[in-house]
Amino acid sequence: MRKFVLPLLFLLIFWPHLRAEAGGTARILWLKADGPVSTVLAGYVERGIRQAEQDGDDLVVLQLNTPGGQIDLMERIVTALRESAVPVVVYVGPRGAMAGSAGTLITLAGHVAAMAPETAIGAASPVGSQGEDLNQTLAAKEKEILRALVRSLTEGRPAGAVALAESTIQDARAVSSSEALDAGLIDIVADSREDLLQQLDGRTVRLASGDAVLHTRYATVTELNASIVEILLGLLTNPNIVFILLAVGVQAILIELSQPGGWVAGFVGAVCLALAFYGMGFLSVNWLGLIFIVLAFVLFFMEFQTPTHGALTIVGVISFVAGALILFNSPVTPEFQRVSVPLVVGTGVGLAAVFSLFIGIALRTRRLPAAMGAATLAGKAGEVRQPLAPRGTVQAEGELWSAESEDGAPLEAGTRVEIVRLDGLRLIVRKAP
Repeated sequence: MRKFVLPLLFLLIFWPHLRAEAGGTARILWLKADGPVSTVLAGYVERGIRQAEQDGDDLVVLQLNTPGGQIDLMERIVTALRESAVPVVVYVGPRGAMAGSAGTLITLAGHVAAMAPETAIGAASPVGSQGEDLNQTLAAKEKEILRALVRSLTEGRPAGAVALAESTIQDARAVSSSEALDAGLIDIVADSREDLLQQLDGRTVRLASGDAVLHTRYATVTELNASIVEILLGLLTNPNIVFILLAVGVQAILIELSQPGGWVAGFVGAVCLALAFYGMGFLSVNWLGLIFIVLAFVLFFMEFQTPTHGALTIVGVISFVAGALILFNSPVTPEFQRVSVPLVVGTGVGLAAVFSLFIGIALRTRRLPAAMGAATLAGKAGEVRQPLAPRGTVQAEGELWSAESEDGAPLEAGTRVEIVRLDGLRLIVRKAP
């Protein structure tokens, strides 16, 4: 018996270190999905899973905070999670985050569903592409499809969890993390990353290829940052950025139309409008508002051409603000896709100020005497370069002109003359007094 005591003591003392060495080889790829479900977010999740599979990572954690998004994009993400050869944990976090609407099904699609305290999940009833309620028949079809999908994602969970999952779709019900855990809808409530990894350690998950045991207590975590392209495309789903691009684009095009022949303003306007319309393709917009925005710039342009002492500018600002709010902030638009009202008002006032400045400069310019042409030469002095007998050449205003003596008297080279008038392209001059 004594011969086993020393090895046993050795094992008890060094077991944590041996466990750390054994688990330390595990690698976790951490993804962060923050914002509405969009093409960019779906591409980011798919890229992360592919990278984890190629690099041989042991686990993918998708930290999720989303108000929801389009059903087809949600289905892309769900498919990527379910077909992943690497276990995927969906973690709704940090505190205050949500897995709303489409985010509910994405959370349930993970091989493990986890949430941070003070988070929420649910309200997954389908709506139209513009955020509006669907008609009765279409709503029934969409709900039935989503309920069938959510039942498949909650197989193996308690009956209460399945009923709760279906009610998030049928009745737009939402619950807190603690309520979801009590119902068995999720597996873990974790305060932090460290707490999550500790609770995941030793858990068995079922993949398409078979069961896998997670070793996460001493794993190495690597975060996958969004690429430059994903960041730029993500900006185009921000309604405030899209609004600014639209405003700059329309203004640049009008400047090009008012001053034809250049290319910089037209090029900038075309690029801004192309990016703005690309972004609006992902947003719930009311295209009627675009008419009012274009009308506003037309009014600004008309004020510049035929000044009305600010009347058209004021109407243009009102039209611009109304158009932007109709375009981005219609009643059916989700809150996260709405443009900032102070930004709209500030941009409208700023545009009016810029146009007013240009109008003021234009009016002052019109009151100035002519700076070129025949009227500017009369009375100016010149010098005979080739003798006038009675025709020759005279240098005036730094240029060499054909000239003729007014009274026909010859004038020698070097004689100072005064310009009487311009006759066609010939100066009529007389000897300076």
